[in-house]
Formats: sequence, structure tokens, C-alpha cells
Amino acid sequence: MNATFPSTPAAADAASARDTAAPDTPSPLRGALQYFATLAIALAALPGLTACADMSGIAPHAQMRDAASLGLAAPAAGDGAGAAAQKSFAEATLPTDWWLGFGDGQLDALIDRALATNPNLKLTEARIARAQAFIETARAADGPQLNGSLDVNRQLYSANGPYPPPLAGSVLNSGTARLSGSWEIDFFGKNRAALESALGSANAAQADAQAARLLLASNVARSYFQLARLTAQLGVAERTLAQRNETLRLVRDRVDAGLDTQLERRQSEGGLPEARQQIEAIQEQIALTRNALGALVGQPNAANALDFPALDAIHSIAIPSTLPADLLGRRPDVAAARWRVEAATQDVAVAKAQFYPNVNLTAFLGLSSIGLDRFAEAGSKEWGIGPAIRLPIFDSGRLRANLRGKAADVDAAVESYNAALLDAVHDAADQLASARSIDRQQAEQRHAQEAAEAAYDIARQRYQAGLGNYLNVLTAETAVLLQRRQAVDLEARRLDTQVALIRALGGGYAATTPGAAGAVATVAPAAAAAH
Repeated sequence: MNATFPSTPAAADAASARDTAAPDTPSPLRGALQYFATLAIALAALPGLTACADMSGIAPHAQMRDAASLGLAAPAAGDGAGAAAQKSFAEATLPTDWWLGFGDGQLDALIDRALATNPNLKLTEARIARAQAFIETARAADGPQLNGSLDVNRQLYSANGPYPPPLAGSVLNSGTARLSGSWEIDFFGKNRAALESALGSANAAQADAQAARLLLASNVARSYFQLARLTAQLGVAERTLAQRNETLRLVRDRVDAGLDTQLERRQSEGGLPEARQQIEAIQEQIALTRNALGALVGQPNAANALDFPALDAIHSIAIPSTLPADLLGRRPDVAAARWRVEAATQDVAVAKAQFYPNVNLTAFLGLSSIGLDRFAEAGSKEWGIGPAIRLPIFDSGRLRANLRGKAADVDAAVESYNAALLDAVHDAADQLASARSIDRQQAEQRHAQEAAEAAYDIARQRYQAGLGNYLNVLTAETAVLLQRRQAVDLEARRLDTQVALIRALGGGYAATTPGAAGAVATVAPAAAAAH
């Protein structure tokens, strides 16, 4: 073994200094290698860290109903009549301004005014704006963040603290200017799921707005037709009063001629207060309905100047004879419930992602110095870069409880969706049944009214000729008045049921987002993924 010794004491001291200094001053290359090696080890350990997440036994349990289970399956290929009915209605989808089909300009103006000024619609618009803001917030969380800071302090440094003289016990100025950036790397899809949840909520808000618009328009139309019905009923009541006045004059003439007694006269006079009371009751209903219509359109006196047409002069709108197979995709309330299921399902994904490590890439660049006179010097520069990994190890069950709550939210959203489906089918089926029945009732009522009017004319003629008594006239008159009122009520019910059926069938709603028409098929995969 060979050994080399310093030739002089000075050389020996220099060699000794080099030997002791070398381990304390690693090269920049060596430090960089150590940094990247540590980073690689940390990233390689991520899959192992995710295995520690315990989500066992927590999942939604509710199942979404489909169209077939509600009797809305498309007709079989061999079912010619059913297929033709479904095809014809699909080709005649209602427009969103369906009320134009009634051909009444006053009704069109009222609905347009209501849609422009109603506070409830303004509220739904605010909810849509809020949901869209949540989308932007969720989208921003998935991008890089950059912040700037400037701190200037005047500080007394402790004489007994960690700072050596001359800092210890002195009062000095210090300053830090820093530009900091961070980027959360969404390895486990938390931000992506949060964005999908926000999108689902926004879509639900838009569908809710369409449902509110449809409900408002249908309520205005139904109130309008109710006023038209009451106006027609008032006309019937006034005709009744005039008819009874005429009959009273006839009875008085017969009493004066000795052909009738005071009994017939008193019976005839008793009908007048009853007719006037009916007129007053109808006028009260008209005033209340006018007030309701004014509230809907946002103008209290809007209904006062209306000139209502005859009910039978208002056009009818074509309606289907069976429930359409795509009913669930036509209803905005059902679409809103479906989007809430989607949003709740994505919330479960967010809750699951919180079990996994959170990885952030951070960096900063700036200046820092003690003494502001040296703040801008090159030696005050500082910078740093590196990942930050955070992993929940023990939280006393907080994350599992949060996931359990989100799973329950999915179950609640699914059951709300199922309830909306049942209500939709029930509502549409009821309106279809009523529409078909009213058509048959009107046909029978017309025959009954013709017979009653003929019987009344005969009774009056017989009474006037002295061939019958007044009781026969009263009986025939009662039947006529009943049939006139029923004619008005049935005609009003026909229009009201058409509006209710239009609302039950979605009022021309068409989702603006992809896949909205397939209400069940679109959400079912997402709900299944949450299990």
C-alpha cells in the first residue's frame, strides 16, 4: 500500500481542510439526483397508498325504474295500430309555444306577459346562474393557480431565541416578495367528478326552469278558460233570470184572467231570488278568478278588459290516443329528477376520491431579506419546487360517514326520480282518460239538451193554452237549465283537460343536453357505477 504525505505543514493543513469540507458541500448535480429519486419513490408508492382506502360496505341501494316497468315500452313491430299511433304522435310533437294552437290572441298575450314578468321564473333564472357559477368553480379547481404576495415587517428579534448576533436583540426590517403557484394533479378523478356533479346540477336547474315555464303557461291558460266558463255560466244565469221574468208575467196574466191561482204566482215569484243569487255567486267567482289571473301575469287588472269568446269557438289541439313511449324524456320535471341522480352519483365519486392521496405540484420564486436595503440584491433570491402529497391515515370515520351520506343522497335522488316517473305516468293517463270520457259525455249531453229544450217548449205551449199545469213548466225548465250549465261545464272541461294533458306530456319540452331524451337509459349506467 502506498501513502502520500504533504511536503509541508501548510500543504498538510490545506489537504486536511479539503478532506473535512468535501462531505459538507454536495454538488448541485448530486442534490438534484437525490431530489428526483425521492420524488420517483413517492410517486411509485401512490398505488400502494390507495390500497389503504376502506370503502367496503358503502354503496347506494335504490334501483331506477325503467320505461318498460311503467308500461311505456315501445309497441311491438307487429302491432300496426299501436306503432302507427306512436309514429303519428312522434311526428306531431308539441311546440314549446303550444298555446298558439288555441287560436286566441288574448290568451297568447297573457301567457307572453306572464313568461316575461313572473317572479317565479326570475327565481329559476337566478338558480341557473348560480348552478353555472358552480360549474366554473369546479372547472377552475382542475387548473393551475398562481398567487402573488408582498410582506414587509419591522421586528424585534429575541435575544434568547434561535437567531445569533447581531440579529439577536436587534430591531430590523424584513421583506419577502413571492410569486407562488400550485397545481392539483387529479390522479383519482376528484375534480373531474366535482365538475360532472356541477354540470348535473346545472342541467337540473335548466330543466326546473322549463318545468316552471310550462306550469306557469298552463295555469294562465286554465285560468283564462275558467274565466270564459264563468262568463258563459253568467250568460246562462242571466238568460234564466230573463226567462223566469217572462214566465212570471205569463203567470200574472193567467192569474188576472182567473186561469191560475196565487199558488202558481208564488211559485213563479220564488224563482227570481234564486236566479239572482246564482248570478251573484258566479260574479264572485269571476272576481276571484280575475284576481288569480292578474297575479299570474304580474298585472292585477290584466283580466278586467278581456272580452272572452264563446268556449266552442276556441280551437282544439290534437292529442294522442295513447301514452307515448318516450313520455319520460318529454317531461322537464322528470328530466330534472334524472339530472339530480347524475349529480348525486358524481358526489359519491368525489367522496370516494377523498380516501386517496391528494397530490399538488407547488413552486415559488421571490426575494427575501433582513434589511430592506439589501432586498433587491441578487443574494436575496429564493425559489422552490416540489410535490406535496397528503394522505388521510386516521380520521375517526369521518370519510366513511361522508361517503355513507353521499350514498344515501343517491338513494334519495333515485327514489325521487322513481316517484316523478310514477306521477308523470299517472298524470298523463288520467288526462287521457278524462279527454276520451269528455268527448263521449259531450255527445250524450247534446242529445239530452235537445230533448230538454223540446220538452220545455211543449210544456210552455201547453201551459199557455191551458192544457197543462205550471208544475210541468217548472220541471221542464229545471231540466233545460241543468243541461245548459252542463254544456258550458263540459266545454270548459274539454279545454282545461287539453291544457292539463299538454302539461302532462311535457308541453313541447326538448332537453338541450345530449342524451336527455333517453331519460332512463342515460342515467342508469351512472347510477350503476355508484354501486
